Amino acid sequence: MNRTRILFDTDPGIDDAMALAMLALDPRAELIGITTVFGNVPIERTTRNALALRERFGIDHVPVARGAARPLVKPAGDFADFVHGANGLGNVVLPEPAGALDPRPAAQFIVEMARQHSGELVLVPVGPLTNLALALQLDPELPRHVREVVLMGGAFGTHGHGGNMSPVAEANIFNDPHAADLVATAPWPVTFVGLDVTHEVVMTTAYLDELGAQGGAHGAFIRDITRFYEAFYEFRTGGGICCHDATAVACALDASAFVRRPGAVRVVTEGMAAGQTIQRVRGSQFPATDWDAQPEQQACTGVDVTRVLADFRRLFSG
Repeated sequence: MNRTRILFDTDPGIDDAMALAMLALDPRAELIGITTVFGNVPIERTTRNALALRERFGIDHVPVARGAARPLVKPAGDFADFVHGANGLGNVVLPEPAGALDPRPAAQFIVEMARQHSGELVLVPVGPLTNLALALQLDPELPRHVREVVLMGGAFGTHGHGGNMSPVAEANIFNDPHAADLVATAPWPVTFVGLDVTHEVVMTTAYLDELGAQGGAHGAFIRDITRFYEAFYEFRTGGGICCHDATAVACALDASAFVRRPGAVRVVTEGMAAGQTIQRVRGSQFPATDWDAQPEQQACTGVDVTRVLADFRRLFSG
């Protein structure tokens, strides 16, 4: 089996933990590094969580590098403890991690891993895109070494799915829109796995209960941390959770389960629409715009929900 070499950029986060479990357990993935960023909780907590999850999922050999504590330009915002709990993991306490951090800052780590695995590395960021933007600033040649960026972020308004931070802005993009625009306009292939599809992939209460009862120690852990998350999502799902970050991992490992729409993407960086992702769909005609001469990226607009949920479930066995 050809394995996909992945660098996971994350702000754990309950759904981040689910995505990391997928990367640890899926034989299609070769996880070569984890970088942390502020987001769901502060950087000190996301980094501790990444180290603890590395041990929890038995991937102690994978290096973890600490990243950005704040956005590039805008002031730091509030953290989502009402979604992920005070500790980011639904208030489920993991043992203090024994493993050490990689000494390199995340941006440097990304650059060096991309050059080491030139042409093969897939970057999968599932938090604010600050580390990737800093890596681009550190090494303008970075895009030619990266095979693809598959990110969890954005909202393009399909299927009635708008933003979750404003009517148009998704949280990861909203938390650092300047970084997101730099990533979207860099000359590398980017796939946006946004709310258009992640709000379609719902793990019901019954699905989560089965995972906890029949999915071994890892499944039981996932069920434990998702209880807090499920309480938050009650208003949307009526029971269950939206599966954000693991859906991005699923796309990185096999995009054939997704419908992707091509076209240049720009991010609104200021004002009441800050964080909005806007795609100029291939073939559309306008007078001169800020989308002209920008690289064509992909926005996910459809997903085979049954397949994604089945693939995730198969990773856990009692």
